[in-house]
Amino acid sequence: MTHVQLIRPAGLVSSPAFSHVAVVPPGATTIYIGGQNSVDETGALVGGDDVAAQSTRAVANAITALAAAGATVNDVVQWTVMFVDGVDLAAAYGAVASTLASEEPPLVLSARVSGLGVPGVLVEVSAIAAVVR
Repeated sequence: MTHVQLIRPAGLVSSPAFSHVAVVPPGATTIYIGGQNSVDETGALVGGDDVAAQSTRAVANAITALAAAGATVNDVVQWTVMFVDGVDLAAAYGAVASTLASEEPPLVLSARVSGLGVPGVLVEVSAIAAVVR
């Protein structure tokens, strides 16, 4: 195997938004991106109470972190997304859908939580990527 396989097996729900299984080949470099939220480089909150704006910034921060490790959004094997309970999920996902769209989408884990570590933050994303050279 020379590339990451993202699989949507028969017998499980078929979604254009996510796959169910990821198989990473031997020798790939695995990259873990810690939780990214909607703060700028000074730690200031970006987007106020707008979950779409916060989602856009959180994903942009994750892309910056991926780039620092030599990866892109196309190398992501799994996204983890946490939303503060009560936010508009359609607005949050809608804001980043075109950035994350893929013919073979990665795995996605999402959760609603009562709060996140930074006051005012409504969404946090993390990622696992694999780069095959």
